[in-house]
Amino acid sequence: MPESLKTRAMRLGFNFLPAYRRTGARVTYIADDIREVRLKLPFNWKTRNYLGTTFGGSVFSSVDGVHLVMLIKALGRGYVIWDRSATIHYKKPAKTTLYTDITLDEEEIDAIREELRDKDSIDRFYCIYLTDKDGTVYATVERVLYIGKKRSKH
Repeated sequence: MPESLKTRAMRLGFNFLPAYRRTGARVTYIADDIREVRLKLPFNWKTRNYLGTTFGGSVFSSVDGVHLVMLIKALGRGYVIWDRSATIHYKKPAKTTLYTDITLDEEEIDAIREELRDKDSIDRFYCIYLTDKDGTVYATVERVLYIGKKRSKH
């Protein structure tokens, strides 16, 4: 699915957000329905650590908030979503540009809505793989997101 004018503007805004910009990563694509986001973390002087490999903080923070924003857009205003926890597993030192493609399919959105019919809140687990252009995994980030129904003010 191609980017729309709206998601292109969203991508540019995300990339200029100072907190995200400082990670060294860039959002390279956001699908029109915001169900797919592609990221790129270049290996350069801004992302290199003391040992000459990609700084772990850049790897970890490059994916921070992506699922959260995707879920907010997919579920709409009736939900509260925040990060509950996150863990990173470094598989090998990276001396190359890393990529990830984060997707959120309709089945996941339906499952969340279905589960929240009987509960006030749930936790959802997501795993993100950061790879080189050949698909070699350098790190995995596991995130747990809290998703709850907003309480009405009546």
